[in-house]
Amino acid sequence: MKCRKVDLKLIKERRGNHNRLGLALQLCTVRFLGTFLTDPTDVPKVIIDFLSKQLSIDDTESLSRYGTSETRWEHTALIKQRYEYVDFHAQPEHWKLVRWLYQKASLGTESQSMLFDLTTARLVERRILLPGVTVLARLVASVKDRAANRLWNVLSKLPSKKQASELEKLLLIPSNQRYSTLDRLSRSPTRVSSQSQVAAINRLEEIRAIGVGDIDLSKIPPARVKFLARYAAASRTHAIARMPDAKRIATLLTFIHELEYTATDDVIDLLDLLIKSLFARSKREGESERLRTLKDLDAAALQLAEAVEVVLDDDFEDTSIRSEAFERVSREQLCQALKQVKSLARPSKDEMLDTILSRWRYVRIFLPSLLSKIEFSGMENAQPILEALEFLRSIEGKTKPDMSAAPLKVVTKSWLRLVVNSDGVIDRRAYTFCVLQCLRSALQRRDVFVVKSRSYTDPRAKLLSDEAWAIQRAAICRTLDLEPTFDKTLSILKSQLNEAYHRTASNFNDNAAARIEIKDGKEHLVLTGLDKLVDPPSLIALKRQVSEMLPRIDLPEVLLEIDKRTGFTKEFTHLSQTSSRVKDLDISICAVLLAEACNIGLEPLVRPEIPALTKGRLSWVQQNYIRSETLIRANARLVDTQTRIALAQIWGGGEVASADGLRFSVPVRTINAAPNSKYFGVGRGVTYYNFTSDQFTGFHGIVIPGTLRDSLFLLSGLLEQITSLRPIEIMTDTAGYSEVVFGLFWVLGYQFSPRIADIGDTRFWRLDEEEIYGALDKLARNKINTDLIAENWDDILRVAGSLKLGTVSATELMRSLQRGNQPSTLTKAIAELGRMYIKAF
Repeated sequence: MKCRKVDLKLIKERRGNHNRLGLALQLCTVRFLGTFLTDPTDVPKVIIDFLSKQLSIDDTESLSRYGTSETRWEHTALIKQRYEYVDFHAQPEHWKLVRWLYQKASLGTESQSMLFDLTTARLVERRILLPGVTVLARLVASVKDRAANRLWNVLSKLPSKKQASELEKLLLIPSNQRYSTLDRLSRSPTRVSSQSQVAAINRLEEIRAIGVGDIDLSKIPPARVKFLARYAAASRTHAIARMPDAKRIATLLTFIHELEYTATDDVIDLLDLLIKSLFARSKREGESERLRTLKDLDAAALQLAEAVEVVLDDDFEDTSIRSEAFERVSREQLCQALKQVKSLARPSKDEMLDTILSRWRYVRIFLPSLLSKIEFSGMENAQPILEALEFLRSIEGKTKPDMSAAPLKVVTKSWLRLVVNSDGVIDRRAYTFCVLQCLRSALQRRDVFVVKSRSYTDPRAKLLSDEAWAIQRAAICRTLDLEPTFDKTLSILKSQLNEAYHRTASNFNDNAAARIEIKDGKEHLVLTGLDKLVDPPSLIALKRQVSEMLPRIDLPEVLLEIDKRTGFTKEFTHLSQTSSRVKDLDISICAVLLAEACNIGLEPLVRPEIPALTKGRLSWVQQNYIRSETLIRANARLVDTQTRIALAQIWGGGEVASADGLRFSVPVRTINAAPNSKYFGVGRGVTYYNFTSDQFTGFHGIVIPGTLRDSLFLLSGLLEQITSLRPIEIMTDTAGYSEVVFGLFWVLGYQFSPRIADIGDTRFWRLDEEEIYGALDKLARNKINTDLIAENWDDILRVAGSLKLGTVSATELMRSLQRGNQPSTLTKAIAELGRMYIKAF
């Protein structure tokens, strides 16, 4: 609002205080509001006082003359001419605006209100005078409608008449059925069984049979395709049937196009859970059987021990050992005991794999369909698995196949004795189970991926291409503050690592909580546990005082008051992205949120006498307004509002965050919940991985099936959250810890600070073998492989750049990097970098 020198010069050229103050008001108004007011003096008094003080004008009463004088129009023209402001309908600016708005509406999925705000900001920025609200709203609505109609027309012309007819049939309800084909195909599997696997594959085949999977939608903006598909998934069949022809065909086409990917993911998700449950159940049965036969094993072992005692007794001559042993234990008993031990005893780390062979019929229910209907591909190191799958596909349907041609590179050591017997014959059952187990592991690592899948596609293919990387490389290095070559970075890290070791070593003897103990001839770090801190009486009194000061208020009132303060309900837009909002929509949204948060359903909140709380209104709001993306945006508004509160700023600046999981049991049947007896007992559940800032706001959350390793989701919480917070340090428990995570965090400019349990078993690493670290010198006995990092430095930067630009999902990339017992060279390099980073910080 402060006037610049050029403005002051222009203002001082006017005659009379009222003209000078009026011109200043109009100048500030057009810059701030983007338009001129009908009455230039219709502004808050504080603005007038501020400008009059800046212009050294004491007489503000004379300003009333300016509001009715003709001079104001002259000043309006003067400002437009001097500062190059143009009218809204002036060409070519208006044509450029419409073109920009049309492109925005065609490529993105912004709501009409969002487009209105973006258009307003663009007009102000480009010095185009804002028209009336209704004029601009009508323009935005008409352009958005035109872009939507064009999209529907383009999509509706892609299918042939036969394909369009097949799409239309999805809306019909077959005889003797309660639901339409569209509703039936939309339902994902809920049970983990062979029959469910077959049903999921048949569902995928039925979707493919519609015949629109090969239609090329690559020229259509992906965001628009996904938006139409989501709209169809959330809409009722009769609502889709009432759409105009072009919109109906376009909506059904995009929905089936996306549904094929979803159905494929459902098949693979179910396969993963099925194989996991088969092996887990077989292992439990094997352990139970072993416990049952333990007495027989003990008896046989004691008989053999009695005979071995004779062999080891030096008092017996070599010629009399056999007779003496058989006198104690008969030959028949020894043979029987030996046979018993061989059949019951198991090698160390035995996985009870032989017990799963009894599940052969269970697997045969779905295996033929899986092999014939699902197309797998993979990386070079996954070729043995793909060759084994192709062999199983080739022998399918044969009663006595020739197993001698089976490729054995896929067979692991634990499976070898079961797959190939003593006569060299390959057992088909054992070979099949071995391949399925390897397939599951490869799918989890994304070494094997599936055609037309979202979750099981190759994440490496989403990294920046060679051409894109060559263009973006310099900019990404500047953004990450990293050197294009590793040499300079290595010298910096070496200096930081040495400084960290020397600083810690110099204070080590003064630290009573840390000591070094010798274990198995090697030094290990031991930390003394922290004592429990008892709350002092003053803190207890403060808690009681604060609690007494808090007003007693109902939850609905809390929600409504926070909405008045923040307007978070405005982030809940209709599924169709239309801008129309019914009366008292905020009340309805708060009621639905309360019902879902308290898990009480809508019924307790229904009030027939209040239009905003009728059952129909609440059901309609729940279906059309409560979605994942609207909840995320509403939460972001709450988080951003709290950042401006003075007390929250005292707590922290938002640079530090923590992440931890909350476990929830899931009472309904779904394949998205997983068992974990520690947290869910005999049931199933999910983990809500919550990210909390140092301002005590939850800025992101991820729902994880069961209790998967937290480190897979850490980066997603930082890179994919949409609030104004930008945490640079994140704290977790041990479950979020891995050396790969340390490496990626450092490259991306974040600090990873996990609470590492059993730190004594942690290995300490060094860069300089000749550097002496005092008390910690023998503790840092492992050397970091800097050559490996240097060789893969460019690929490490490409991974970081792809994550920053969002071309690849952080979770999917972490899955492919953390590949269990067979890490890639790139993974090893990132882990080496992480080892360096752990100690440097």
